[in-house]
Parts: sequence; structure tokens; C-alpha cells
Amino acid sequence: MTTDDEPAGLRVLTLNLLAPEFADWESRRAVLKPGLPRLRPDVVALQETVWGNGYDQAVDLLGPDLHVVRHGGRSADGVGAALVSRWPVGTVRELDLQVTERVDMPWSAVVVAEIEVPPPIGTVLVAHHKPTYQYGYAHERELQAVRSATFIETLLAGRDLPVVLVGDFDDDADSASVRFWRGKQSLHGCSVAYQDAWATVHPDDPGHTFTPRNPLVRAGTMPLETGRRIDYVMVRCGPHGPNLAVADCQRVFDEPVDGVWASDHFGVLADLRLPDHPPGRWR
Repeated sequence: MTTDDEPAGLRVLTLNLLAPEFADWESRRAVLKPGLPRLRPDVVALQETVWGNGYDQAVDLLGPDLHVVRHGGRSADGVGAALVSRWPVGTVRELDLQVTERVDMPWSAVVVAEIEVPPPIGTVLVAHHKPTYQYGYAHERELQAVRSATFIETLLAGRDLPVVLVGDFDDDADSASVRFWRGKQSLHGCSVAYQDAWATVHPDDPGHTFTPRNPLVRAGTMPLETGRRIDYVMVRCGPHGPNLAVADCQRVFDEPVDGVWASDHFGVLADLRLPDHPPGRWR
């Protein structure tokens, strides 16, 4: 990853924590609490995180001095999603993704926050996208992708700002919803293009983030899972490509520590940089 000698950029992490009611949270916490600060992320998208009743999991794991933007909805057990930033947060907007009656997850939504990254990058829109998870719900995830993408374009309002898209999309890279995000196909008369950080750095590696190699997957509610990459960091493209370059991308928490797996998902950590010169211009 980066060193102190490299140009300033933006380090983004997405991680589904697995709700603390599962798989011995205190042991997993002992892995995550020191492990997360070592990664030095600037922006963290957390899914299946909890807060309330005197406990705030994001603050516990990442510290009290960061800026936290939460999805408005939570499940009955208090589980939801949160976006955590080292840098100040400006305008925040949220759009629910209850696109059909089959969507029963209260925190299925997209939250878009303006993150005030220090120069030379400046303001970045970060979109935390959480569609529904069920097998057989491709139709809903397609509608949710289009709804989120349209919402982001509306919030841009013609501004030439970098957009970083993060989250647990619950669909693999070959699915229609993710192909739509990656600019591989249109959906419902709409098309966008986002550069997939993992595929940029590891074009020949499937990079599964939800895999039976992790015993917590086998122990969970999808014990016959064969392995998918469902967690993403992406950068929006304009007509000439993205305006942030993917300098590096890796999976994190993808090995046990003293026999303890941090979650049933592996995290995705990406380093983003300004390109050598702006897209659409000759050097």
C-alpha cells in the first residue's frame, strides 16, 4: 500500500462486520479494534454495524474523533450501516431503496456524503450503496442500482467532482446490477460507468469477499455458498474515464488472527490518487 513519501490521496475501506450477535463478537472485536487503525483508512463504509443502548460499534472500533454518517433505517435488532470519515463531512443525502414489496431490509438505501478531503483532491462525493441481499432478488438489485445511480447524478448537478461508490452490493461482478455499475451494460434505459478498484489492480483474480474458505460463511445462513466478490470500491467515470486513479486495492481481514476470523466478509481497501493530468485533456 502507500508510504509517507507518496502523494496525498484517499484511502477507502468497505467492510461488512457481521452483526455482533453472531460468532463470538468479543473475540472478533479483539481482531478488528487494533486491525482497523493499522490500515489507516480515510473513509470507512461499515455494514451490519450497531449503535444505541449506550454502545456505538463504529466509534468503538474507529475512535470518537471521526465523523459518522448513518443510514436512517435499522433492523429490529439495531443493525444498520454507517459511513465513517477522517475528514469533515458536508451535505448528506439519503434515498431509500424499497423498490418493491419484496425488499424487507429497513436499511436498504444509498447515503451520499460530501467529504472534504484535503487538497489537492478536495470535495469528493462518497456513496454508500446497500441493496437487498436475497438470492433470486436480481430484479430488485437492478432497480436499486439504477435508482442509486440516478440519485448520484442528480446530486452532482453538473459539478465535476470525484464520486466514490462503496458497499456490500450482495451481487457478484457478473451480475446485471454490478455490470451496470461497471459500465458493461445498461438497465431500464439508463447507463453509467464506474471503475472497479479490485478489477483494475487484479484483473485475473476473482477476489471473492464472501467465500467458504472463511468458516464463518459455512457456519452462517448461507452454508452452501460457493464464493463471490460482493463488496466493492468503485470510482465514477466521466466521458474520458475516472477522475481519481486506483493506485492499489487489496482484501483485508482475509486471514484468521490466532484462529479468529474478523467477519464472514473480507474487507476491500483501495488507495485513490489524482491522475497525472485531468482526463479529457492532453498532457
